[in-house]
Amino acid sequence: MQVSEGDIIGFARQYDPQPMHLDPNAASFTIYGGLIASGWHTGALFMRLLVGNLISRSSSLGSPGMENLSWPAPVRPGDTLTGQIEVLEGRDSMTRPNMGIIRWRGEMRNQRGELVMSAIGTNFFGKKPV
Repeated sequence: MQVSEGDIIGFARQYDPQPMHLDPNAASFTIYGGLIASGWHTGALFMRLLVGNLISRSSSLGSPGMENLSWPAPVRPGDTLTGQIEVLEGRDSMTRPNMGIIRWRGEMRNQRGELVMSAIGTNFFGKKPV
């Protein structure tokens, strides 16, 4: 998924209106040296990849949240992002026999292989009848 300057500015206008996300000139004077995507925008892009490639193709029942969310490198205009998840643990729900719980680690990288987001998450999934 490629990220444009317009995408970055549009998200920032609505959700995170800070100079490094809104104005390329102002951003050039920040520690980032140029326009960057909001971390929340990066997280939303990861979620789009997760839903498009896993959640919408499964019996997802939602999520109680994520932990250890980090943005170790900024996303810049023109970056192409890819994501992956690794299942860390799977178990049956103790209170809902028709539900499984998956704990995963997700990463998103730019076209240079730089890590731009990482997180650990948990999702609930419906189980197939035995």
